[in-house]
Amino acid sequence: MKLSGEALAAGQGFGVDNSRVHEIAGEIREVHELGVEVGIVVGGGNFFRGVAEQAREMDRVSADHMGMLATMINALALQDALEKRQVFTRVMSAIEMNQVAEPFIRRRAIRHLEKGRVVIFGAGTGNPYFSTDTAASLRAMEIKADVIIKATKVDGIYDADPELVSDATRFEQISYMDVLKQGLRVMDATAISLCRENNLPIIVFNLNVEGNIRRVVLGEKVGSLVNGQ
Repeated sequence: MKLSGEALAAGQGFGVDNSRVHEIAGEIREVHELGVEVGIVVGGGNFFRGVAEQAREMDRVSADHMGMLATMINALALQDALEKRQVFTRVMSAIEMNQVAEPFIRRRAIRHLEKGRVVIFGAGTGNPYFSTDTAASLRAMEIKADVIIKATKVDGIYDADPELVSDATRFEQISYMDVLKQGLRVMDATAISLCRENNLPIIVFNLNVEGNIRRVVLGEKVGSLVNGQ
């Protein structure tokens, strides 16, 4: 699951909304109890976004490193909320911070999943110029995930921003190529291309509807599906 930092901020807009984090953790626990192996890549936009206005005067590499650290704050907050619900969780970081989290090692991550632990992947890919969307695609490929589910604040993929365009059309299903050709802001182009090359489906859905994570995992028609068609 790709979870944005903004989702953890909820109505606050900045920082971590503790009650919202616990609500999300409760929904993840429901899915985990179904026996599903869950890996999560979390963003850091609720604290710092390297390509945003706040980073305009900064060196891009420094700004992206700050963004990676922001994802770790969110990863630790989500781990705490999950473990308060008796869900064993491991945070794995793409940059070394051994006192805080395990380093990302692919085989160890797969072993954690096999043992029934939720694994949260922090610090993106560990490299500047790559988004957490790309990190989600990369980690999904590495752990041989069946699908990426992207939790957003809208109920799928539209041909225009539904908050700005009242008659925007929602796609129930769309191909990777059409996403790229139309420049739809589902995930960045690198992430979409990675999924296309490895035929990994993406489901985009609204996190703000209670129970949606479970519905998506159970195969109900929720949100929009991106695949090779």
